[in-house]
Amino acid sequence: MSFAIPERWAELAPQESGWTVGRITLQEKGLYRLRTAAGEQNALVSGRFQFDAQSVSDYPAVGDYVLADCADPDTAVIHRVLPRKSVFMRRAAGTSKTEQVVAANIDTVFLCMSLNNDFNLRRLERYLAAAWESGADPVVLLTKADLCGDISRKQAEVESAAMGAAVLTVSAMDVDGYRQVMPYLTAGRTVAFVGSSGVGKSTLINRLLGEDRLATDGLRNDDKGHHTTTHRELLVLPGGAMVIDTPGMRELGMWDTVSGVEQTFADIEALASRCRFRDCSHTGEPGCAVRDAIRRGELDSGRWQSYQKLKSENDYAADSESYLAAKEKKFREIAKINKNNRKR
Repeated sequence: MSFAIPERWAELAPQESGWTVGRITLQEKGLYRLRTAAGEQNALVSGRFQFDAQSVSDYPAVGDYVLADCADPDTAVIHRVLPRKSVFMRRAAGTSKTEQVVAANIDTVFLCMSLNNDFNLRRLERYLAAAWESGADPVVLLTKADLCGDISRKQAEVESAAMGAAVLTVSAMDVDGYRQVMPYLTAGRTVAFVGSSGVGKSTLINRLLGEDRLATDGLRNDDKGHHTTTHRELLVLPGGAMVIDTPGMRELGMWDTVSGVEQTFADIEALASRCRFRDCSHTGEPGCAVRDAIRRGELDSGRWQSYQKLKSENDYAADSESYLAAKEKKFREIAKINKNNRKR
């Protein structure tokens, strides 16, 4: 399948010292796989790129379009990441106060959740917040429908929590179980599949590819899946669409998702705007529309708690980002002073 560069970048390379426009198809630590019109090759970022990078998210990620010097047939040198039209981010796993780019330049992000023991509305709200913030269109993909005895009820619950997003139910075990996603896979478009381990992402992508290219595994005894994808990778489907497979996420920490949280919980935002006091804390003030809705059973208390938790996490991430920016600036100033001292 030929690899086409978007028109907005096609004429850029000749203006940039003969560099080539390519797309990152694989990323593992500091190594990349770059695809251009001439084919694929390994790639590294230049020393100048490393020096100029302000944060982790400045580095290339799967799905990024870049400018690279491909003169060396063995290893290309990446000099610049081209502006992203969308980017799905999270706070890096563990205790690290840094961000992580999951996928870039995606048109549709499929939020995969299986209809067995993986089913969790609160986790889905977390994924939706990150997806709305990314700039891509979120679609909820309920997988393993063959393992669920009450699909209608669970789908209704998801639709109430995923306002504004399409909700599809699929089963990769059926021959035609993936047909609902096909309208999103037109030539030239990029989609990403994200979700927990074992929800069937790799199985579904293999169906779309028409071959068992990605490793898959069955369920464990606890009705959950194994980790089978260990890295992010961009693949070209037979029809010309591109798909990004991602490892299962044990956790999805919030990172700068203010507007994403607001859109995911638009119903709560609307209620809050009707409170008597503009600075209502929703804890005990008279005329609190949020508390009134909870008492009347119009707002689920679990959804309200989820909203509060994600808002709190996002505030923490914002503080972390400010801290890291200040720390980075300080170290750059020290490096500049040391460099000037060496020249003297």
